Amino acid sequence: MPPFKPVLDRLLRAAAQVRGNAYAPYSGFQVGAAVLAGGRVFAACNVENSSYPLGVCAERNAVAMAVAAGERRIEAVAVVGGGERPAAPCGGCRQVLAEFAPPEAPVVYATATGVPVATTIGALLPSAFGPADLRGQRGSTGRPATPSPGKRRSATRARASRTSGR
Repeated sequence: MPPFKPVLDRLLRAAAQVRGNAYAPYSGFQVGAAVLAGGRVFAACNVENSSYPLGVCAERNAVAMAVAAGERRIEAVAVVGGGERPAAPCGGCRQVLAEFAPPEAPVVYATATGVPVATTIGALLPSAFGPADLRGQRGSTGRPATPSPGKRRSATRARASRTSGR
C-alpha cells in the first residue's frame, strides 16, 4: 500500500473537510468520505433524515457522486468519523464499495484526530456478492439458470435477476 500513501492522505483530508458539512441533527455522528475514481476525488458527507431509514451514509454519497460523473471503478476510499475510535464503513456501504472497487482497493478510516486504520475492500467484505455472481445466471432458453445445489439464490435475488435482465 505504500504507493497509495500520498493518495490516501489526500483522500483523508478531503473526507475530514467534508465531514463538517454532514447533516446529522439526530445522531450527532458526522461522517465524511472520499473516493478516488478516474484520478479524481469525490468527497461527501452523511445526510440524516427524520425518517431514519432514509438517511444516507457518506460513503454511498461519495460513490454516487463518482457514478454521476461517469465513473464505474473506485480506486481507493477514505472515511473520517467516529469518536474515540474510527468508524469503519457499515455493512451496506461495504457492499456498495465492493460493487465498484476491486478487493485489493485500499481503504483507510480514521477519527478527525486519530491514527488511521488501513485495510482493503476485500478485507472489509470477504467473499462479497457482486456483479460476477449475476453473470451467466441465464440458461440457453434465456430464463434464469437453476443454481447448483451449493450456490442457491434467495427468492428475492432470483426475482431481481429475472426482472432486471441480468
